[in-house]
Amino acid sequence: MFQLETPLLELIARGAFLFVLFMVLFRLLPRRTGGELAPMDLVFLLLITEAASHALGDYSSLADGTVQIVTMLALNYLTNRLSFSFRWFERLIEHDPLQVVKDGQTIPRNMRRELLTPEELISHLRLNGIDEISEVRSAYVESDGRLSVVRMEPS
Repeated sequence: MFQLETPLLELIARGAFLFVLFMVLFRLLPRRTGGELAPMDLVFLLLITEAASHALGDYSSLADGTVQIVTMLALNYLTNRLSFSFRWFERLIEHDPLQVVKDGQTIPRNMRRELLTPEELISHLRLNGIDEISEVRSAYVESDGRLSVVRMEPS
């Protein structure tokens, strides 16, 4: 139950491969795909859950699941540390904010890029206490998928 059934390097390689694969996939998908979790956090959550489920049932050895969980914990820490320390690394794994409204006008190209419909935009604006797009100086889809809004200055 506590002995490794799979070679240690294979377990580490599997965990690392899945971590990197999910990071790349979430980098390619629109920002809103992950909801309000940062892509790094979503990948980490998905992989830890998967590894834990194997440790609970698919593996007959708890050590195999533990090695994968520890591998993913280490990769998550390393990714967070690198993105904190190096701006180029943060840009590599995170989306930049994308402006979807400028001076009360939508930016159709960016709306299409994020698969954001006008109805969804209006819904997000209402959640921010804004009834009309004309009241918005700028709105951005942030890297974690949330919409940030800056109101027009009252005249």
